[in-house]
Amino acid sequence: MRLACLLLFTSLFLSACANEELQDLRDFVKDTGSGMRGKVDPTPEIKPYEPFVYDNAIGSPDPFKPRKPEAKSGDLPGLNQPDMKRRREALEELPLESLKMVGFLYKDKVGHAIVRSSDGKLHRVKAGNYLGSNFGQIISVTETEIKIKEIMQDSAGDWTERMGSLQLME
Repeated sequence: MRLACLLLFTSLFLSACANEELQDLRDFVKDTGSGMRGKVDPTPEIKPYEPFVYDNAIGSPDPFKPRKPEAKSGDLPGLNQPDMKRRREALEELPLESLKMVGFLYKDKVGHAIVRSSDGKLHRVKAGNYLGSNFGQIISVTETEIKIKEIMQDSAGDWTERMGSLQLME
């Protein structure tokens, strides 16, 4: 008897699901894709590889040796080398990226910048002070910017100058 009731209940339940209430949704799904045709662009033309024979390149630099920029007339090796005997300042222990200019003030008619280090301490600097890990010397201090000349060693061992700056944080 239970089995008969269960079969009757199941058949009634399934017949209730077979109504046409969702026919408009089925028609929409079926019709949405009709008329759509995708277009695929043709593949680009691939140029054939042309090998380069290095034996024929007389006078070309060796690609496996590091290249140095040509020395300017009057440049001497080690001309830009920093003073290694100079006592290093506190802000030279920190990379330039971890320093932020947060203020500006005048003291004795000289412009000073207020710099915040990554540990949250404030430092007062002026032109001539050093900061950053690349022997960065402050060239000038304005109300909005600190201009810095850094001296870095390249792969060939020569010292080169690079200009950088710290902008005032708003």
